[in-house]
Amino acid sequence: MPPAVVAPPPTQAEPVTETLHGVEITDPYRWLEDQNSPRTRAWLEEQTAYARAYLEAIPDRERIRNRIQELLAVEVVSEPRQINGRCFFLKRAPFQEQPVIMVREGDSGEDVPLVDPTRRGEGNSVTVGIFNVSGDAKLLAYSVRRGAQDAYTVEFVDVERRRVLPDQLPLGFCDGLVFSPRNDGFYYSHVGVGSTCSVRRSVYWHSFGTAPEQDIELFCAGDGPHLRVYVVESPHCEYLAYLTTSLSDLPRTDLHVHDLSAAKAPTRIFEKLEGYFFPFFLGNQLICLTDWNAPNRHLVAIDLARPQCENWRELVPESRSLIQAFAIVGGLIFVSYVDDAATRIEIFDRTGQRHGSVPCPPKSTARFQVWQPESETLFYEVTSFAQPPEILSYHIPTGKSEVWSQTRVSFDPSSIDVCQVNYRSKDHTEIPMLLVCQKGHSSEPLPTFLTGYGGFGASITPQFAAYSTFLIEHGFLFVVANLRGGSEFGEQWHRAGKRLNRQNAIDDFIAAAEWLVANRRTISDKLAIGGGSNAGLLVGAALTQRPDLFRAAICLGPMLDMLRYHKFDLASTWVEEYGSAENAEDFHCLKAYSPYHHTQDGIAFPAVMLISGDADTRCNPMHARKMAARLQAATSSPYPILLDYRPKWGHMPVQPLTIRIEALTDRLAFACHELGVTV
Repeated sequence: MPPAVVAPPPTQAEPVTETLHGVEITDPYRWLEDQNSPRTRAWLEEQTAYARAYLEAIPDRERIRNRIQELLAVEVVSEPRQINGRCFFLKRAPFQEQPVIMVREGDSGEDVPLVDPTRRGEGNSVTVGIFNVSGDAKLLAYSVRRGAQDAYTVEFVDVERRRVLPDQLPLGFCDGLVFSPRNDGFYYSHVGVGSTCSVRRSVYWHSFGTAPEQDIELFCAGDGPHLRVYVVESPHCEYLAYLTTSLSDLPRTDLHVHDLSAAKAPTRIFEKLEGYFFPFFLGNQLICLTDWNAPNRHLVAIDLARPQCENWRELVPESRSLIQAFAIVGGLIFVSYVDDAATRIEIFDRTGQRHGSVPCPPKSTARFQVWQPESETLFYEVTSFAQPPEILSYHIPTGKSEVWSQTRVSFDPSSIDVCQVNYRSKDHTEIPMLLVCQKGHSSEPLPTFLTGYGGFGASITPQFAAYSTFLIEHGFLFVVANLRGGSEFGEQWHRAGKRLNRQNAIDDFIAAAEWLVANRRTISDKLAIGGGSNAGLLVGAALTQRPDLFRAAICLGPMLDMLRYHKFDLASTWVEEYGSAENAEDFHCLKAYSPYHHTQDGIAFPAVMLISGDADTRCNPMHARKMAARLQAATSSPYPILLDYRPKWGHMPVQPLTIRIEALTDRLAFACHELGVTV
């Protein structure tokens, strides 16, 4: 057995008091916001030693690690794209630390490594991704991310000569990159990171072999950190579309089209429209997925000769199900919907007439891979709780799907039972919930892991994961609640859990736990909750509002200080989702549920594992640091409050295989030990 829980390292409270909207707010651990101060670094070393001593003493660790390795150290192929007779894709061989960009000539050619990050001499922390491929498949642009940071560089490789070009885009975020038909350069929009980077948001032309200072500005959207300009290409690069989005409190979008054959400025199609827009060129028109005048989104056709809104033609109308994405392949339009906590794909022609559907297993998640309009094959990935990801190819002339690539994992899918139930939230709204366990175990109280998301309109649909698979194999009930704030039931479902309605999502989550206990699916002493990012906020809010309801909580890359979240890194762009403490109405809502401010002294909190790292620029690690100190000082229970913190951890799930295995081992060991489950 692990040693008895000893007191954590002491943390000095240094209260900072300020008044917001007439309310006095005290922050006892603001000094921990300074990530690079010697005091913070010394404190982190003590916290890490404390957490490691506890986690490494759990006796089942090695057995857990061995099984996680079996589930993760397998061949994985992803992101295929076929262009001009070549197929590019990512491939990670069994036990390989990071995926490699591969190229295959024709349908049956040999798989050849094109970009291998392990050959860069930078260890296993570098990951690469396919960014774009030229129309003749002779040039590849790829992203290079070091560690788990959000930002990346963009590099280029000559496919035929297997030679990396000297040109590159610096560390930042690329919002579109289009090769010229002659491969003599590319068009791009790029937002750099760092204090010296310009806030000017523009589209540029770069000629290969020239210095970046010689790049030509083609279009400027303006200045400001909240502006982003996305570049969309037509199939043969006759036109470019410039989509300018303001990520401020009230998002608005402008769209310009640039005829590259004409010596004139881009033509404005519309400006300052509220909503989501994703355009694609099809002949002399734009096909656009948008929620403008259609909260659940519809597909419209915009004639470039008559682009005014009143002339837009609806191709695929809005329905009760949210349109998640679309693909145009072989003259047909494929539309994926979120429907009853799963996805389905419908087929339409260019006039909007329905032509059947693409096969998808029930209670599964289907995602389009990168598609080419002139191809006759649509690639899409399918996964579920019982099915590891597999990529299918749908052949349009025959209307049949076949397996293109499978992730082969050693487990028995027939042993898993999945059912869906509905329960009532605090305000009596019906909320759906998926229950997954081994067959024959659903009628008895089980150790249970409950998760959800409830934010940003993200739909949580069934998918295979090593974490949930391990828990289910070892007798857990794995539960996913489809909370308000997501979009499982359209945009209305999202709005019911965002900003001033955020407490609804938290109430939905708490009500899910109450239903599980009331219906004897579990008991509070056998109930763990977990989630990351926005779901980390959800977990933090639930454990501080109902600490008696849970035995353990895993809080990964969380948002927890909701009065100051918008002051750090990229989080200022999320005000439309959460609100801001600068606004009086938002402030009172945020203060009411902010987990850091809701933590009270003398409360018996469950065991908590907070997870973060220096490289997280989405949910700044100050949240986890401050919350660990606050919970350790406040709790009256004998259960541990651990901070699992690594300098190189960020928000992106791109760690090397070995680190992923160790990280999952820690989390599973914590959950199993705290709930008394022997592996």
